[in-house]
Amino acid sequence: METITQGSCPSAQKQQNAQAQQEAAVKCSLERIKNKFIVMSGKGGVGKTSTSVNLAMALAAKGRKVGLMDVDLHGPDIPRMLGIQDVLNLNADRKLEPISYSENLKAVSIESLTPSKDEAIIWRGPIKYSAIQQFIGDVAWGDLDFLIIDSPPGTGDEPLTIAQTIKDAQAIIVTTPQEVSLADVRKSISFCKRVNMKVFGLIENMSAFACPHCGEMVDLFGSGGGEKTALAAGIPFLGKIPFDRQMVACGDAGTSYQDSFPDSPVTRAFADIAAKMAKLVS
Repeated sequence: METITQGSCPSAQKQQNAQAQQEAAVKCSLERIKNKFIVMSGKGGVGKTSTSVNLAMALAAKGRKVGLMDVDLHGPDIPRMLGIQDVLNLNADRKLEPISYSENLKAVSIESLTPSKDEAIIWRGPIKYSAIQQFIGDVAWGDLDFLIIDSPPGTGDEPLTIAQTIKDAQAIIVTTPQEVSLADVRKSISFCKRVNMKVFGLIENMSAFACPHCGEMVDLFGSGGGEKTALAAGIPFLGKIPFDRQMVACGDAGTSYQDSFPDSPVTRAFADIAAKMAKLVS
């Protein structure tokens, strides 16, 4: 007969053992990843996911080994933007194999585990925490130079779980120039300070639009707000990403904007930011 000590039970012991094994698997995976970045935004609609995808592509184009992890559990868009429809499979070690987009870039998303792409994910905090831990510890990421983590808008369960699980993660905060976005971005900066997460820098997305007829640059959402916010908060300003309607078309089609428009201002802007990140890897 199994001995039951006071204040414990066999099921509780099994749960503790499982948690210990999960934490060990997470630690093992993270030790093989040199740099971890979570891409955050204070609000939706600022182009956070497209920024995550294009930063990952730009780093991969520089020859870095990159993983792209989608923890926007309620609105996962990374598989569609990458144009991948494969499901995640188990390898011989019973680990999930991330989906390869290219030789240097692989990705994991909850959408690649659901039977229907339109199925809603209705989860609360503890399940989200467990899923994100599995995305780290139960996935065969291997050796990576960078792990780019796309998070949902705001400062809820998902970014908090990343902060608690990946102690050396750095934040890249995305905003648009308009004041309503900047107000929410300041909350993201405050969140990072509260959880002791280093902010690598701020990106101003959709900063200007080149008229297709005359070429004049039009500030659709204002100008300079991201740089001013970064300066006021004492964090690096990483650069401006111009607005380009072809970005929307490529995202919807699941094709690479950077491959289609290699000489565009948007591609050059992402390459410049990726170069700043790549300096972290000798």
